[in-house]
Amino acid sequence: MINFIYALIPVILITGLGWLLAQRNFLPAEGWRAIERLVYFLFFPALIINVLTSASFEIVPWTMVLALIGSQMALAILGLVAKRADDGPRKGSIIQSNVRWNTFVGLSIASALFGEPGLALMAIAVAVLTPVANVVSVLALTYFAEDSGSPKPHVMMDMIRNPLIIGCIVGIALNLLDIAPTGMAEKTLDILGEATLALGLLVVGAAVDLKAFNRAGPTTLIWSAVRLLGFPVAALAAGLLLNLAPDSLAIVVIAASTPTASSGYILARQLGGDATLSANLIAVQTVFSVLSMPAIYALYLLVRA
Repeated sequence: MINFIYALIPVILITGLGWLLAQRNFLPAEGWRAIERLVYFLFFPALIINVLTSASFEIVPWTMVLALIGSQMALAILGLVAKRADDGPRKGSIIQSNVRWNTFVGLSIASALFGEPGLALMAIAVAVLTPVANVVSVLALTYFAEDSGSPKPHVMMDMIRNPLIIGCIVGIALNLLDIAPTGMAEKTLDILGEATLALGLLVVGAAVDLKAFNRAGPTTLIWSAVRLLGFPVAALAAGLLLNLAPDSLAIVVIAASTPTASSGYILARQLGGDATLSANLIAVQTVFSVLSMPAIYALYLLVRA
């Protein structure tokens, strides 16, 4: 448990630094958006390719994949059928919040706890959870959005163009073909990948709007608790049922216990969701995950013992 706290504290500090820099207008809003694009389209895919290419997968962790998708879909269905979730744009934002996760937080903690093997397993989680989250979020937001007459997005084309998914496909393909980047290519990927986690966490912090706490009502608090506790508990139960190896189970729990992704606000605004509710959910979950993540990891250690 001490190791997890040591891994979490730097994540909190760097995220808090991003928030402080944004509050002090260290960079204009356009600057933060530019950094976010660099991380999303360049640094993050480079890290994923580098990790997956060199990872040692003696056996494909299909049970880990099943635990991740199963728990993710359970949260999506819960948001869909819950009576207290209003129909319309609010429901779309709730479902999106339930299925999205913060990859930067997950990768940072996995790297600090388990090193390269942990990064490789978390990259598998990225490859599994990211496309499912994108499809479910887009479908939910567009289905429950008020009809504005604008054309619907092409979900499959958006997935194909997603740089994280492209990075996962390239990394896994190179691994299966036993083609590892060497020399200058390897060094270039190393340098680009090293920038990912720090810049990613700074961007996460800069996107947190603490004023959302003043707007947070019962809906925000209830669904934040459902997301922060329900997703990881469901993932832990699925992992135990499928008899996952300890490291794989830990990665599943860590990925599921991260707060929802900050990119959800932009998607909700673009696709007709309740953008205000999305912003509230992101802010509340990001802050309260500081408490919920250690509690969930302690539960994992307890049941594993």
